[in-house]
Amino acid sequence: MFRPLEIFVGLRYLRARRLSRAVSFISLMSLLGVAVGVAALIVVISVMNGFENELRHRLLAMTSHATVSGPDGRLEQWQQAVGSARGQPGVAGAAPYVEIQGMLGNGASLKAVLVRGVDPAAESGVSRVDDNMLVGDLESLHEHGHGIILGRLLAAQLGVAPGDSVTLMVPKVQGAGLIPRLRRFTVTGVFEVGMQEQDGVLALIDLRDAAEILGLGDAVNGVRLRLDNLFSAPAVSRQVASALGPGFVARDWTEENASYFRAVRIEKTMMTIILSLVVAVAAFNIVATLVMVVTDKRSEIAILRTMGLSAGGVMRAFLVQGVVIGLVGTILGAALGIPVALNVEVIAGGLERLMGMEIMPADLYYITRLPSDVRAPDVVRILVLAFLLCAGSTLYPAFRASRTEPAEALRYDH
Repeated sequence: MFRPLEIFVGLRYLRARRLSRAVSFISLMSLLGVAVGVAALIVVISVMNGFENELRHRLLAMTSHATVSGPDGRLEQWQQAVGSARGQPGVAGAAPYVEIQGMLGNGASLKAVLVRGVDPAAESGVSRVDDNMLVGDLESLHEHGHGIILGRLLAAQLGVAPGDSVTLMVPKVQGAGLIPRLRRFTVTGVFEVGMQEQDGVLALIDLRDAAEILGLGDAVNGVRLRLDNLFSAPAVSRQVASALGPGFVARDWTEENASYFRAVRIEKTMMTIILSLVVAVAAFNIVATLVMVVTDKRSEIAILRTMGLSAGGVMRAFLVQGVVIGLVGTILGAALGIPVALNVEVIAGGLERLMGMEIMPADLYYITRLPSDVRAPDVVRILVLAFLLCAGSTLYPAFRASRTEPAEALRYDH
């Protein structure tokens, strides 16, 4: 417990007096270093959170939160399964699907694709495909209409536009070999999500056309789900699979896109460690500052000891300095970092106009703005980390001050 005398002495040693001005200047620089480090951490982590949100938004624009596939990839009574899934707690929408891996060709151009058979009437309940259509809409897909919707990049690579025809080739095992099954489709729409893995690979066709190509008859592969809370996808998808019966397999977006989000988390962790070094350097400056203060104030410390201040009291008096520097530095850092993080897109736009250049050119990046998401738990962790580093850096100088022997210190004082 800090006593008033210890707090008064600690705060007094932070003020500049004659020969102590250099020490006080270093203390000020340490405080500003803590503030800059905290502000940089808040801004960078918020931007990383924004990129993570943007990535998740784009990945889930054309995919569902979870899928439940039937036994052996075949679901016969899918209408009942869709109805049952929609009735489960946490499920906002459900729709059947069929997936085909094959090749799309147009003249000499040939591309490997993932063709998804969807029900146009139910698809909008599990994905945001309508929001990402550049040309056409889902209504252009209808049973035996042989329409196909392509990603923008895939359409460009094939050199096709709405109204053109493409050939879908799907391998079929027959005997000891493979025989391609060919189907002709007419491009009825183009979508763009902003992710190469979808814009350059994915194509949509009608559910019945896809089932016919795979010889499923009236069956489908499974059910796609959209949930009230996407972060509950693992638990809810398993619950739905269990409710539908044995043999159903559940997969969710955290499994299908695990590599993307793992990469973002690793980058976020590394940036936290790197920028924490800024705060650590400021904390080391606090150590140097307090060691200089202890050396400069040896005689005053000795006098305080002779007046009855205990060694523990001396130690706490010097701990006050590190606590104050850490507290003020973290508060200043939060006061600077949070407004910048909340307005980073506006600030980036102003810098672009000032410098006459684009920070994230549209021809190089799919994401052309700096998204930011300030999360209270992240801010609290950063502030606590900075404060603990600053407070911990005072332990050695404070311990050294508490070991000062009054007789020895006063003997050589002139």
